[in-house]
Formats: sequence, C-alpha cells, structure tokens
Amino acid sequence: MAMNREQKRMMQRQGQIGPDGEPVAKQRKRPAPQPKAKEQRTTPMQFLREVRTELRKVAWPTRAEVINYSIIVFVTVVVLTTLIALLDIAFSEWVLKLLNVE
Repeated sequence: MAMNREQKRMMQRQGQIGPDGEPVAKQRKRPAPQPKAKEQRTTPMQFLREVRTELRKVAWPTRAEVINYSIIVFVTVVVLTTLIALLDIAFSEWVLKLLNVE
C-alpha cells in the first residue's frame, strides 16, 4: 500500500506500524470486565452518605432567586398560553369562514 510521509507518521503515532513501516502485531482484546462481587457493592448507608456529600457541593439558589425565577416562569407560561389561545381562536374562526360553517 502506497502512503505518503504524513500518513506514515500518523500511523506510527497510532501504533499501527513500526519505525520501519511494517505493520505492528495487533494486541489481543481485553476480556470484558466481570461484574462486581456482592461484597464490593455499595451499601445503602454508604450510598446515602455519598448522596449527601454530593448535595453539599450543589450551589443552591437563595430564597430571593427562587422567587424571581418562579415569577419569570409564571409570567412566561401565562403569556405563551394566552398567545396559543388567541391563535387557536383566530385559526378556528378562519377555518369556519373558509368552510362557510356558521
């Protein structure tokens, strides 16, 4: 197989060919990892301790931030609901006029 210097260098970096340009013998695949034995599993208490430790790392919002974000979400929901309702009414009226249904 003809290859240029760039391809040869790349294949050498990847370990596919040796310095002389000959293919390197492929390594055997590793066997699939065995599932953990029952005694190596995490106990429920250890799990709860780890959960508590991770929850301490969370940057919890202040009460004022929660209130502000809740107001923003509520206003957004009201505006979008109103917009969708108005569009629904407008399109239903348009379809009724299009079909001459009273």
